[in-house]
Amino acid sequence: MGVAGVVAVCAAFGVAPSATATAAPLPARMADTGGGRQLITAEAPRASSTTGTVTWWDRKVNGQWAKAGSAPARFGAKGLVAGGKREQGTNTTPAGLYDLPFAFGVEAAPAGTTATYRRVHRDSWWCQDNASRSYNRWTEPRPRDCRAAESERLADYGTQYAHALVVGFNYRQPVHGRGAGIFLHVNGRGATAGCVSVPADSMRRIVSWVRPERAPHIAIGTAGGATAITGY
Repeated sequence: MGVAGVVAVCAAFGVAPSATATAAPLPARMADTGGGRQLITAEAPRASSTTGTVTWWDRKVNGQWAKAGSAPARFGAKGLVAGGKREQGTNTTPAGLYDLPFAFGVEAAPAGTTATYRRVHRDSWWCQDNASRSYNRWTEPRPRDCRAAESERLADYGTQYAHALVVGFNYRQPVHGRGAGIFLHVNGRGATAGCVSVPADSMRRIVSWVRPERAPHIAIGTAGGATAITGY
C-alpha cells in the first residue's frame, strides 16, 4: 500500500493523515480503539462494498498491536453507512466503533470461551419492533408488545447464529428506527441485512478468543473516507 492508500485507511478509521507510518498495524494508526486490549476491525474497500476483511488484534504489554487472525467478511447488501445516520430496514452495515456486549449461539460455546454466552432456545427472540419497550433486546419469550413479524426468532437461523457476537450498535440507549439486531455472525448464502459475517470456523475462533477483561471492541469502516469511524 502506498502513502495515498495509508492516508485513505487512516481517514476511514479515525486517524489523523499525519499518522502514516506504513509499518504500523491498522489499530496503531487509529485515533480510538475503545481503550481495551482486544480489537476487531471489519474493513470494506468502499462504502458500497458487500465484502471485505475482518481482522482480530491483541494489544501486548508493550503497547504494540499484533494480529491474532483474519478472515474474509461480508457486509450489508447495500454496503456501509455511518452508524449515526443509519435507518432500520436499509440493509446497510453501521460503520463505527462498538463494544461487544455478549456472545450467543444455537450451538454450545466453543472450547475456551470466557465471554458471557447465551444459548439460543426455541423461544429466544431479538426484538426489532419499533413500538416495543424491548426494542433491540434479546427476549425470552417474546413479549406481547413485540410483533413476531418485526423480530427474529434466533433459532430459525441455525447456520448464521451457530455462534455470534452482539455488536453494541444502538444497544445501550436504543434509538427507535435506527436499527436492531446487528451481530458478528457466521456467513449465510450471501450479503447480510446489516450485520458482519465470517466463515464458521473463523467465528468459532473469534468467540473463543474474546476476553471480556480485555475490553474488546469492533471497528467497522472502509478503506476510503466515506464511512468514518467516529464512536459508539
